[in-house]
Order: sequence, then structure tokens, then C-alpha cells
Amino acid sequence: MARPLRITYPGAFYHVTSRGNERENVFKNKRDREKFLEYFESATKRYDAVIHVFCLMDNHYHLLLETPSGNLPQIMQHINGAYTTYFNVKRGRSGHLFQGRYKAILVDIDEYAKELSRYIHLNPVRAKMVKTPEEYEWSSYQFYIGQKKPPEWLHRDFILGYFGNKVSIAQKAYRRFVNAILNKKYDNPLDEVVSSTLLGSPGFIAFIKDKFLSGKKPDKDLPALKELADKASLKDIFAEVESVFGKQASLGRNVKMFLCQRYTGEKLKDIGTYFGIGESGVSQACRRVKDKIRNDKKLERKIAKIEKKLNVSRMKI
Repeated sequence: MARPLRITYPGAFYHVTSRGNERENVFKNKRDREKFLEYFESATKRYDAVIHVFCLMDNHYHLLLETPSGNLPQIMQHINGAYTTYFNVKRGRSGHLFQGRYKAILVDIDEYAKELSRYIHLNPVRAKMVKTPEEYEWSSYQFYIGQKKPPEWLHRDFILGYFGNKVSIAQKAYRRFVNAILNKKYDNPLDEVVSSTLLGSPGFIAFIKDKFLSGKKPDKDLPALKELADKASLKDIFAEVESVFGKQASLGRNVKMFLCQRYTGEKLKDIGTYFGIGESGVSQACRRVKDKIRNDKKLERKIAKIEKKLNVSRMKI
């Protein structure tokens, strides 16, 4: 089973969601929701979690979470695990409550804090559970606008800080910000998530890939790692192959197809278009190169030289 890619470090922010098995409700009544919020509180005390925004729906929840200690797995094991134990004991059941692994998107918080908080707080409205977000009891929105006194474990200051230095002014401004798109069609910030893992500016994504993914080996159980790998361009591959193989037209042509198939992410059909052949022709050419590499160390060194220049040898896809 494919695993989600977890990138953890001190100070990281995540948009976390977890859904009930077979979309069944994970919150049956008021006490269930209250108990779940208790695990939010204990996560802040035991695991240094910082909870900025939350919304408990019927069969899933949303959470904007900061991890000063870089320990997302421990935090989520506590929240989901402890609640599952409570839920099962209370109802005399056993087994999983949540569907698979929780989904955690690493967020460029300076770019997306406001939009994600608004998206989370508007969930009950989109689901037609209420007409306005302040009507919904089980999200952090009522605390954000001053309708209720916030629990000590809820950190509002970071996001409200975008709307003013004085709390009362920031609360009113935040309410206007949310209401600005109420009952209107708007862009979902999660549509911009890259490889189901990262949400942020190109600079943020490049930084994360360079700092945390560089040197990672291929892993068929981590599809997101493959999707995030830097892909070489056809133009660069053609240029490097020609610089190494020169006039060896036939071999060079096959090596080009081999490297294009291995590193560009292009489909065989599209690669074949560049060479005027079909998918099977590309597959055969790639197979011939693989077979030749096994018995020709000189060819293997030449291809390794090209891979090094393309900066793709460390994360093959």
C-alpha cells in the first residue's frame, strides 16, 4: 500500500485531515466532539503541538497545526489513536475508526495562513450544515471572532495578527475576510497542493526539495517522492547525450530514449513522437540500452557522466 510522504522538521505547519472508515461518522454526539477536543489539548501539553485552526465535521476533521518539535507522527498518533480507543471502548467495537493514514500537507504558512483558515472555517457552510460559519459550534471560528472565549490551547494570535495589532480590530477584520466569499464561488487553496504533499510558493517547494528530499532513494511505496523528483528536460538530455556520444548516432539515439523514459516523466507515446516511432519502439530501445549497460562498463560510465551533469542521479524516477 502506498504511503504518504512525511516531511517533518521543527516549526513546520500542516493542514491535516482524517476521515472515518468508509466515510462513516466519527463523531456521533456532543460528548464525542468534546472528547476529541480534549485530545487536542493534551497534544499541546504532551507533544508541544500548536493548534491554530480546527473544524470537526461529522465524518472527518480539518486541522491547521504547527510542530515546534518536529514531531507530527507522535502528535497524530496521540490524537487519532487515543480518540479511536475512546470511541471503541464506549461502543464495544474494535478495529480502525479512521480511513487509512491521516493526510498532512506541509504548508508555506506565510503564503497560505489566511486562505487555509478561511477554507477550514467555511467547511460547514459548504456542506450546507449551517448558513454562516458562526452558527457552527465545532470549529475555531467562534473563538476567532470573539463570540466565545477561546480555550488556552488554541493559538489565534498568529493568524489574527495578519488583520491588526489590536485583538478587537483583528477579529472584526477577520470576520469581514471570511464573509467576503460567503455563498460565493471561490478558489480552493488546496487545489494548488503539489504531489499531495506541499502547498507553497515555488521558492518554498524548491527549498523543501533541496533540504529534505535531496539524496532520497526511489521508493515505489512513496509515489509523492517520485512526483517531486526534479525532472530533466528533453532538450537538456539531447544536448548532454550528443556531447558524450558524438557521431554514434544509433547508440546515442537509444540512450536519449532511455534517459527520457527514465527522467522526464514523459509518456512513452510522447517520447516516441520525438523519434518518429511508437511506444513499443521506445520500450525496445530502452531495453537494449539496459542490456548493453550490464555488459559494457564503459557505456555505464558514460551514462553516469550524463546523469551527473543533469543532476538526476541522486533521485531516479
